Amino acid sequence: MNHDSDTLDTLDDAVAAQAFRRLIRHLRHRDDAQNIDLMGLAGFCRNCLSDWVEDAGGLDKDAAREAVYGMPYSQWKAQHQGDATPEQLERMKASVAKNAVV
Repeated sequence: MNHDSDTLDTLDDAVAAQAFRRLIRHLRHRDDAQNIDLMGLAGFCRNCLSDWVEDAGGLDKDAAREAVYGMPYSQWKAQHQGDATPEQLERMKASVAKNAVV
C-alpha cells in the first residue's frame, strides 16, 4: 500500500476517534476473543491498542490499559484471560513477525 496517498491521514479526527471508541467497545464486549488469538491472527491486541494510546501521549500505561479494557488490566486478566497454548504462542510469533512495516 502506498501510504503517501492514504486517505486515512485526511480522515476527520472526530470520525477516527468515534471509530476507535467503537472498536474498543466491541473488544470489551467480545471478552471471549483472547489477546493471544488476536495477536495470532492480526498481530495486535488490546495491549497494543493501549500502548498506542500511551505512545500518542494520551495517558500513562495503566490508565491507557484501563481505558481500553474498561477496568484495571489485572482485573480483566483475572476474569477473562486463560493460559496460552503452545500452538497459540507459535501463531502469535509468526503473526508478529509480519508486523515489521506498519
